[in-house]
Amino acid sequence: MFPAVLLIIVTAYLLGSVPTGYLLVRFFLKRDIRSSGSGNIGATNVLRSGGKRLGALTFLLDVFKGCCAVWLGGFLGAMLLPTWPVRTAQAIAVVAAVLGNVFPIWLKFKGGKGVSTGFGVFLVAAPWAALCAITVFAFLLTLSRYVSLASILGAACFPVFAFFLVRGDKPLAFIAAQAIVSLIIILKHHQNIRRLLSGTESRFGAKKAL
Repeated sequence: MFPAVLLIIVTAYLLGSVPTGYLLVRFFLKRDIRSSGSGNIGATNVLRSGGKRLGALTFLLDVFKGCCAVWLGGFLGAMLLPTWPVRTAQAIAVVAAVLGNVFPIWLKFKGGKGVSTGFGVFLVAAPWAALCAITVFAFLLTLSRYVSLASILGAACFPVFAFFLVRGDKPLAFIAAQAIVSLIIILKHHQNIRRLLSGTESRFGAKKAL
């Protein structure tokens, strides 16, 4: 049992830890995204510092790697842990993939904030809840133009959507994974929360003063 669980964790973590934003900016612009803007390797900073196309591609690839991690985690669970609920194996992969995105081994454990990859993992594990959460994100972003606020509240409401929209068995690990990932995303926005409270957070699309 332990080797199978370890394989799911390692596989999902390594998939999640692929630093897509860093690699795209390094390849196309010959720059280190960590030295631009907020220094984050996520889609928002890539969009602001590297352009809309690279930002959109970063988002899509981060979502894709999250989807792949959870799909593969469920596949490995069904094959190696046949007595376990598939959602338990998926839950392990969910947390491991997001931790990989936030703490990638390739960049000295300094990665993104888990939003895009978090959406990707739950797009497989709890698709309707994930779509509702990203709808909340889009609505709040349009309304406030604060990416951070939209991300925080989108992550916070996801477990609520999952509770009502996910059908079938909900193993404890599956429920715990939702709460853990939401908490990770919120905690990774701690600096943004301070800026939101102080009124100094940058709005999406706003030009910085020179």
